[in-house]
Amino acid sequence: MTIYVGNLSYRATEADLKAVFADYGEVKRVVLPTDRETGRMRGFAFVEMMEDAQEDAAITELDGAEWMGRQLRVNKAKPREENNNRRGNWSKKQEY
Repeated sequence: MTIYVGNLSYRATEADLKAVFADYGEVKRVVLPTDRETGRMRGFAFVEMMEDAQEDAAITELDGAEWMGRQLRVNKAKPREENNNRRGNWSKKQEY
């Protein structure tokens, strides 16, 4: 399982997130997505922990908590859905 952490401060770092989530168990991985054009953090992150029980505890305790002046939104990450409209479907023959 992966945890989604939303409404993050743009000052938050990977080390900051590891420190907060370490209170609930061993952190396996932290991903802080950045904007492709500006390189700025996008205000959310994904955190993976070693055990599901640790992730559940972190979600329960941190969802709604205030951190770095922001109220965190913490929940189970949903799988990414493919969006054919964004990429276009060029394999179909276009008729004019």
